[in-house]
Amino acid sequence: MPAPAPFNPTPAELIALAQSVMQAARFPQLATIDGDQPRVRPVSPVRVEGFTVYVANLRRYSKTREIALNPNVELCYLDERHDQVRITGHAEVLTDRTLLAEIWATNPLLRKYLGTPDNPDLIIYRIRPTRVRFMREWALDYHEVPITY
Repeated sequence: MPAPAPFNPTPAELIALAQSVMQAARFPQLATIDGDQPRVRPVSPVRVEGFTVYVANLRRYSKTREIALNPNVELCYLDERHDQVRITGHAEVLTDRTLLAEIWATNPLLRKYLGTPDNPDLIIYRIRPTRVRFMREWALDYHEVPITY
């Protein structure tokens, strides 16, 4: 195993590094809890604001029930260099009509497959971060990333 190079980024550098991984990876893994069993699946965020991530979902999917029972979730982004960002947070159903309209307007796939923003099957979750961590490949150490809103 290679020895990690010294790595002491500033808070601003950590924010930039973490956001760079998120942009490069694009499709994080979302972890939810199903009773006492963790469930992980890839998701496609429909919007990202800093470290707040918005994820579209259909009511019939099992993560709907899982998040309703336990809204504590974690997203994990992994880029091609194997750097990773883990966002621990709280998922909530987005009800802000203005923001829903903005997300709808900027996502052709939502429009193509769901027809209208009022489709009763559609849920958009806003995942608000409570903790963000960055790890460089082989560093074997997480760095706490300051959360920006």
